[in-house]
Amino acid sequence: MEYFVIGDEDTVLGFSLVGVSGTTCRSESEAKSAWNSVLEHHEYGVIIITEDVADMIRETVDRFLFSESFPLVVEIPRKGGKFSRDLRELTNEAIGVSI
Repeated sequence: MEYFVIGDEDTVLGFSLVGVSGTTCRSESEAKSAWNSVLEHHEYGVIIITEDVADMIRETVDRFLFSESFPLVVEIPRKGGKFSRDLRELTNEAIGVSI
C-alpha cells in the first residue's frame, strides 16, 4: 500500500523527502484532476490532502469521505493553521442531521 499527497509545493516537497509521491495544486481544476487521477491508481491506499486543496474541491472530498472506505483520505491542516472544520460539523453535513 502506497501513500500519495496532494497539496501545496512545500507539503509535496516535504513528503517527497520521505519517499511519498505527490502532486502540487494551485487551482480548482488542478485539484480535481489530481483527485481523479489518484483514485484511478489502485495502488494508493492513503491519500494525504492539504486543507487548502481540499477546500478547492470540498464537496467532492466530503462526499468521498462519507461514502467510500478505501483509499483512506487524511486531510492535514494548512501551513501554520488548525483545522477549520470539526468532525461533528462534517458528520452533520454528511448525514443531514444535527447530532
